[in-house]
Amino acid sequence: MTAFVALVRKDLRIFFADRRAVIMAFAAPILIGSFFGYVFGEPRNPKDQSRMKVLVVDQERQGAAKDLIASLGKDPNLEVAASELEAAREAVRKGKVPVAIVIPEKFGEQAGQALFGAGAKPEIIVLFDPSHRVEAGMIRGILTGQVMQTVTKDAFGGEGGKRTATSMRRSVEGAPMEASEKSALTGLLQSVEKFNARPQAARGGGGGGLTIPFAMKDEALTSRAGVVYNSYAHSFGGMAIQFMLFMGIDVGIGMLLLRQRGLWRRFRAAPLSKTTLLGSRAVSAMLVGMLILAVVFSFAWLVFGVKVEGSMVGFLGICAAFSLMTAGYGLLIAALGRTPEAARGLAILGTLLMVMLSGAWVPSFLFPRWMQRVTTLVPARWAMDGLDAMTWRGLGLEEALPAIGVLLLAAVVFGAVAVWKFRWEADG
Repeated sequence: MTAFVALVRKDLRIFFADRRAVIMAFAAPILIGSFFGYVFGEPRNPKDQSRMKVLVVDQERQGAAKDLIASLGKDPNLEVAASELEAAREAVRKGKVPVAIVIPEKFGEQAGQALFGAGAKPEIIVLFDPSHRVEAGMIRGILTGQVMQTVTKDAFGGEGGKRTATSMRRSVEGAPMEASEKSALTGLLQSVEKFNARPQAARGGGGGGLTIPFAMKDEALTSRAGVVYNSYAHSFGGMAIQFMLFMGIDVGIGMLLLRQRGLWRRFRAAPLSKTTLLGSRAVSAMLVGMLILAVVFSFAWLVFGVKVEGSMVGFLGICAAFSLMTAGYGLLIAALGRTPEAARGLAILGTLLMVMLSGAWVPSFLFPRWMQRVTTLVPARWAMDGLDAMTWRGLGLEEALPAIGVLLLAAVVFGAVAVWKFRWEADG
């Protein structure tokens, strides 16, 4: 028992001797738990509340359509912007916005008639990004309530309601139907006319409807006809990015272990420059990363039908650039880490945060607005968006170039800092 206690005391002494490792052991779960609690909890500051961006195409440009757009703009969950039809389609197709709403011509007139069960229902088109079905469902729910409120307000107090009630009463009076049914419906419409004839000051906010006065048509948009959204493309891309970054951690920790064993000192005596040492490690890590991506996406293609619907050159460029960035990330860990234990904790925390901010785990639309802006500074976010663009979105090479540029820039920065901070021997 004495030996057992001594071994336990020795392990505890070694752990607490490295203050960085101790701090990371406690800080990592606290920070990550706080992150999820903040993202999924109610924002304390209303300004931090995330708002979904929605484009609205108004083809009526008057009456009920304008009132509907104004009501949508007041919803605290939405950020509404006007757009033309083709511009809205292009924005949704490229993933710039998740949803666009198209309000048809004669919307107010047709919706008012449909409210009382007569006439065709106007068709509101919801253009949505197929990778954002959750947002599209939320928009449909909000839109249903706003349309009902707008149309009933117009029908029971607006100018459109006056015309609709009068026109329908006359139609009912001349329609072939049973006398009792005609009398009841005519009385209802006469009551609506009297309600609408009240003085302006006495009018309220509108009443209820008899039926939902519109129909929705969903249209999933990708780059061209025949390209179908495959959810596995996004999930495999996200997991590939995550485990590639973990591979970068292994690269850095492995180099720190070799330095701890004195192997770097022997390399230096060869003599061998630090540029040669780090450069060769970066190239080998990049090749391993390319192999990982090749195996992952080959499996996704064979088993789940994931295809590169866009530019193959762009897809390979993003894979190569991200692999090089991951190698640079590993070298940065090796250059900045003092001990393998401390570096591992810090690198795992940084990697998990990078993966979360990339949208690989949590949809980025759930983030507060300021955090959505921060994600544009995370290289993994560019890799995630680039892989999506080249696989299920089916976009061209021009859409891959920004992601490739950002990833290469990150690789250069990581590599430069690694060379600058490189140390042949561990701190004493």
